Amino acid sequence: MLDKDQKSLFMTWLGEHGSSVMKVARAYTLTSEECQDLAQEILLQAWRSLPNFKGEANAATWFYRVALHTAMNWQRKDKPRRSRQQPLLEVQTVVTDRLDGAEQAQHRDTVERLYEAIHQLPKTDAALVLLYLDELSYREMSEVLGISESNVGVKLNRAKKSLSTLMNGESDGP
Repeated sequence: MLDKDQKSLFMTWLGEHGSSVMKVARAYTLTSEECQDLAQEILLQAWRSLPNFKGEANAATWFYRVALHTAMNWQRKDKPRRSRQQPLLEVQTVVTDRLDGAEQAQHRDTVERLYEAIHQLPKTDAALVLLYLDELSYREMSEVLGISESNVGVKLNRAKKSLSTLMNGESDGP
């Protein structure tokens, strides 16, 4: 693939699937600075991996696979430092023009609690929840994670139950 064609394809895919990069980065980090760093690392890995893209998966699936594998590797390498760090109360800005101030605050709180709960899931469950939240089909999830569609269903049901327990348990706090 010519460098010019590669750049054009990459920019097109980034426009179409860039939100998945930010979702994955947010789920695997504690602060907005880390989120930005991980997003940059994911994009770098996607750029480096583009020449190896064989067209066997669609672009969305490929982007998610690169993002999740990069995030999991980044989290594993970064674990010693992260274990000493406390998460800050930060919320990714969500467009909520239709909501009033109280509803916006409640929405932000729910999103923050969701990401905190996702952080507590095993990394493969967290990846599965992210794919589910982005409304990928079981087939697409199986392609991204390299597991069977039936295994996606089983694991997703378990992850949803764990996530629900975590969310409900945290809602009883201060």
